[in-house]
Amino acid sequence: MRVYILSRNVNLYSTRRLVEEATEMGWDVKVIDYLKCTIEIMKNELLINYLGKILPVPDAIIPRIGASRTFYGTAMVRHFEMMDVFSTSGNLAIARSRDKLRSLQVLSKNGVDMPKTIFASNKSNAKDIIALSGGTPLVLKILEGTQGVGVVLVESDKAAKSVLDAFYGMDVNLLVQEFIEEAGGADIRAFVIDGKVVGAMKRQGADGDFRSNLHQGGRAMLYDLSKKEKKTALEAAKAMGLGVCGVDMILSKRGPLVMEVNSSPGLEGIEKATNLNIAKKVMEYIANNVKPKKSNGKRKIKKDKIGA
Repeated sequence: MRVYILSRNVNLYSTRRLVEEATEMGWDVKVIDYLKCTIEIMKNELLINYLGKILPVPDAIIPRIGASRTFYGTAMVRHFEMMDVFSTSGNLAIARSRDKLRSLQVLSKNGVDMPKTIFASNKSNAKDIIALSGGTPLVLKILEGTQGVGVVLVESDKAAKSVLDAFYGMDVNLLVQEFIEEAGGADIRAFVIDGKVVGAMKRQGADGDFRSNLHQGGRAMLYDLSKKEKKTALEAAKAMGLGVCGVDMILSKRGPLVMEVNSSPGLEGIEKATNLNIAKKVMEYIANNVKPKKSNGKRKIKKDKIGA
């Protein structure tokens, strides 16, 4: 089995763990910096060049696409998919998950509960937006923000209007969400692989911070999901079409609410919190879905893949 991990940094914990477990399986594994890949497109033929050489076609890829490189990264994933290569998460699903507004629209369409969310242009009246959100306190999120960056809690109408006016003055796209006070600065991440929850952790924000992101000083601990929480996580992952993902939920009076579905969830927090070998479960997912095949580095386009 030949497996490529699409990652820009071989030293990242998640990348290293995936390499370790693929090696343990006896597979031919290689970390590929997708920004150094060049694609060639010809009639009935697709190629990928890497560091000046044609890249042999793998049996499977594991995308670890950075949020700031979504367009180029998903273009590479799509190219591999059209070469009939199995991907643990598809290019369309990754792109869908990275668009915060689109992902919430998809989740809503599929009956997944979430905090009430407002999206408006900078031509809208700040007072109207605050009223539609249910009033303060409320949470403002920059659409392009990641790992808790660009997320602001405002506790009064006056503060909300000032922040909204400031962001809209910079032509920044914002989501405005109701604040779930009873969550207490904590959230739940359920790690889903191939339609199954393989581990879950509770992340508690640093003192005085309503954000629970580990990158913002939060801490993680093992968590036992309720039946409803597990059902919500699986519904969210299915709606987004992701084979491997982290579903982030907060607990509210009306039940679990999905905040985000992460298409490149880190392994360090979940493995240390749960003491589970999550990286191995990713390899088992590949093993259960891929039959190794021989390749000379080129692959003809399958006509039923044209719409991929």
